[in-house]
Amino acid sequence: MRISDAMTPEVQLCTPDSTLRDVAEAMGTLGVGMLPVADNERLVGMITDRDIAVRGIGMGRGPDSRVGDIMTAEVKYCFEDQEIEDIAQNMGAIQVRRLPVLDRDKRLVGIIALGDIAQIQPNDGTGAALSLISRPTTQHAQL
Repeated sequence: MRISDAMTPEVQLCTPDSTLRDVAEAMGTLGVGMLPVADNERLVGMITDRDIAVRGIGMGRGPDSRVGDIMTAEVKYCFEDQEIEDIAQNMGAIQVRRLPVLDRDKRLVGIIALGDIAQIQPNDGTGAALSLISRPTTQHAQL
């Protein structure tokens, strides 16, 4: 089965000039934890709820700060014609729960999350990928 069969095709975008407040509000309304960041129809980054908490609030930035100042600029992605099993394993290897989905012209066409994969193929290795993603790191500490 291909990623295009499981992905969420309708994606809310933000820009590097969007504010953290606007992005957080959109995430809350949509019930998502990540938004792709686009500039002139080109994917330039990702912003997650964790980015807002750690790089935003944790670094003293306020709600009117720009997304471009804290977004993750290195974007990991997959292609819509790739096989779900391969992407689930890759997500585990790179420790991500969500990936933007691009067509072969590198245009954003959707988002794939482990939850999407689990709903389509419950026995496809999603559990193994999730266990790799969620493994503890040496930098983890309780506060």
